[in-house]
Amino acid sequence: MNNHVTILEIDGNAIKHNLQYFKQQLEADTKTLVVVKAFGYGSEATEIAKFLENDVDYFAVAYTDEGIALRNAGIENPILVLHPQIQNLELIIQYQLEPNLYNYKIFETFLALANIKLLLNYPIHIKFNTGLNRIGFWYTDIPKIISELKETNHAKVASVFSHLAASDDVNEKEFTANQIKNFTFIASQFFEHLDYKPSIHMLNTSGIINYPEAQFDMVRLGIGLYGFGNDIQETDALKNVVSLKSIISQIHLIKKGESVGYNRAFIADKPMKTATIPIGHADGISRKLGNKNYAVLVNNQKANIIGNVCMDMMMIDVTEIDCKEGAVVTLFNSQRMINEMAVNSNTISYEILTGISQRVKRLLKC
Repeated sequence: MNNHVTILEIDGNAIKHNLQYFKQQLEADTKTLVVVKAFGYGSEATEIAKFLENDVDYFAVAYTDEGIALRNAGIENPILVLHPQIQNLELIIQYQLEPNLYNYKIFETFLALANIKLLLNYPIHIKFNTGLNRIGFWYTDIPKIISELKETNHAKVASVFSHLAASDDVNEKEFTANQIKNFTFIASQFFEHLDYKPSIHMLNTSGIINYPEAQFDMVRLGIGLYGFGNDIQETDALKNVVSLKSIISQIHLIKKGESVGYNRAFIADKPMKTATIPIGHADGISRKLGNKNYAVLVNNQKANIIGNVCMDMMMIDVTEIDCKEGAVVTLFNSQRMINEMAVNSNTISYEILTGISQRVKRLLKC
């Protein structure tokens, strides 16, 4: 049981709104894969998966343990493991997860394991590198892959896919168009040389919006589900999903010349009222946000963080705010605040969302 007073509220209605927003961009027969890796982008993967299991075709996670957690929560949808490791392949089979096989070593190891276990047409996914240069086969690997697939009935390709490197960047349209062209060629080789047609997919959140011609059979919805599009206008069309809230633990009256926090980073230049909040950098609040680099909300009024953010606490200036110990403090409750926190931390919204510590209590509200 998690009794931490700091809570990350998850808005189920906002999730449903965002999912439908992207589904409306799709052709009627285009399937939807929802990415719930990294605890559902820092929210709560199992609860979100249970909430959406009847509305989506696939879920995807990064690692095997994330898929196992979904299975243990009762999720029966197909689950794609995007970055499996060889040492986890037996668990993948045990929990009926579907591995992405992205190089020869894991590809051949899985085929050998499938043979030993006498599996029949076990679903696998083959990823190709078309420009991101992260993981994936090259198009020159196609003949060998197809040759080995033809020699086994223990595994069957559920999908062939790739990932766009800059689908949100209007200055990289030519690069992205070339990625799509190359992937189309790769997919055609599988269609031509196998006696069945695997599903193909390439688009991420910003790809859904910017490259609708490349929907293929399925799209992968990640950050968009959680309220962020590829530009301000797109984000404004989505609803905020997560709100981070805590309380005031203690209020101090500070005299002029007194310091606040470690290293005396803040010195009061007048009599002040400060409040201490039970959340710190161990909870995902960057130390870069201290010293008036970010303001939280108390009674809907801005209160600057003062001094250095501590591991488990931080202090705010509530001199001009009528508040008491126990009052609610909102760290963020909108995409705008999350983006502001990201900019002031010299990072991106993804890191803010995924960086909220697992000791912070999650609460899904529908």
